[in-house]
Amino acid sequence: VQLQASGGGLVQAGGSLRLSCAASGSIFSINIMGWYRQAPGKERELVASITSGGRTNTADSVKGRFTISRDNAKNTVYLQMNSLKPEDTAVYYCNAGSTARYYSGNYYYPGPYWGQGTQVTVSS
Repeated sequence: VQLQASGGGLVQAGGSLRLSCAASGSIFSINIMGWYRQAPGKERELVASITSGGRTNTADSVKGRFTISRDNAKNTVYLQMNSLKPEDTAVYYCNAGSTARYYSGNYYYPGPYWGQGTQVTVSS
């Protein structure tokens, strides 16, 4: 499975960005995708995930501001980020896996497939 992420950039606080992640290859092996982020000096954290059936989970830190969605026909997942804050600054990574191995207790543990990171920078 190959994941191609896009959409990062520089935005002022309060602004919006939309990240996209297109999956290709052996996509039959995945049924959940998510976005993780890692800021300098901090641990990687899950931002949001979505199953092929549309079940979503969003981190408390971004709830109400970020929305994850998917277009199954395009094998693409989106992360709409609104009301961005400087603390959202990080490298965002798309990830994919299977619920059977990586989803437990409504939490998506990172699957084996990663896209390249995309930098999101929010200026104050």
